[in-house]
Amino acid sequence: MVNTDLQRLENLIITTQKQVLNIDEVCTYTGLSKSTIYKCTMNGSIPHFKKLKHLYFDRDEIIAWLKERRGYNAEEVSQSAINSVNMKGGLL
Repeated sequence: MVNTDLQRLENLIITTQKQVLNIDEVCTYTGLSKSTIYKCTMNGSIPHFKKLKHLYFDRDEIIAWLKERRGYNAEEVSQSAINSVNMKGGLL
């Protein structure tokens, strides 16, 4: 188990230093399964490019993709509601 964890950590360090990632590296980087990444490429939801039957991913684009569907905590939702009411002139 320790050997596996060490190998995973080494792979993650290597992955964070590369700009262009292959599918295995994207799986390591995101924690998503290979089948999930393939599904995302097929439906066009994840930025990628294909060269000679191989998939490649730009690390910065993957980071942006991961951040684009960010969830919000209760305080952020509450503040957004307050801002929305204030922009509409307050309560009626």
